Amino acid sequence: MSEDLKRLNKYLSEAGYCSRRAADRLIEAGRVTINDVIPEMGTKVASEDVVKVDGKIIGERKQDFVYLAFNKPVGIVCTTDTRVEKDNIIDYINYPKRIFPIGRLDKPSEGLILLTDDGDIVNKILRASNNHEKEYIVTVDIPISQTFIERMAGGIYLEDLGKRTKKCVVKKIDKFTFSIILTQGLNRQIRRMCEYLNYEVQTLKRVRIMNIKLDMPIGKYRELTKDEFATLQDLISDSKKTYEENLITPRKNRR
Repeated sequence: MSEDLKRLNKYLSEAGYCSRRAADRLIEAGRVTINDVIPEMGTKVASEDVVKVDGKIIGERKQDFVYLAFNKPVGIVCTTDTRVEKDNIIDYINYPKRIFPIGRLDKPSEGLILLTDDGDIVNKILRASNNHEKEYIVTVDIPISQTFIERMAGGIYLEDLGKRTKKCVVKKIDKFTFSIILTQGLNRQIRRMCEYLNYEVQTLKRVRIMNIKLDMPIGKYRELTKDEFATLQDLISDSKKTYEENLITPRKNRR
């Protein structure tokens, strides 16, 4: 029946397999089948259809979703493709259920990243137009000037990306360290901003995503508390689900 139909990317998201954007990439790569037939983009799924990814059946939507906060070490890659990256976040955590990261942290960066099996929540948190805060502590190679702070806060035009970064909150902590609060997630944004001003990032740690703070040792994870999740749900209650196009860039452009 028509009321049972849903788009394939939404089906995979609601099944907790991945985000809708990631599902689109899987479909485009021909890794998804419906009743053992490779579908076209935009195909809808009926309740009686059998959906598989890489030959494995994907079940119906789960109700007991997992929400984890993880302190990512330097060197770990935020990808679910365990066939490509040896030091990937999924193998490192080795969680008993299939989960995926909400967004990413660059391989040389460390700190807080959230993981879940709830595909619907991903885009609400990540979309730049929803203005959700992410806070970082950064050290650079030369002394920080007031001009540097003001220019970082006012937005930097990144020519290779063809856009200016949003205004943000930047505070000097000491001679070589500053904090920065972003509401967007361009590829290598902080590093690119610093490079534009002739500074080189030495260390970069994310210490907060919205109301969730980094409070576990490096390499450890924990479940979100009931209060944290309730506040998070309240913060994203009016958020849009559509992905910001530049939140995920082709692998060949990541560094």
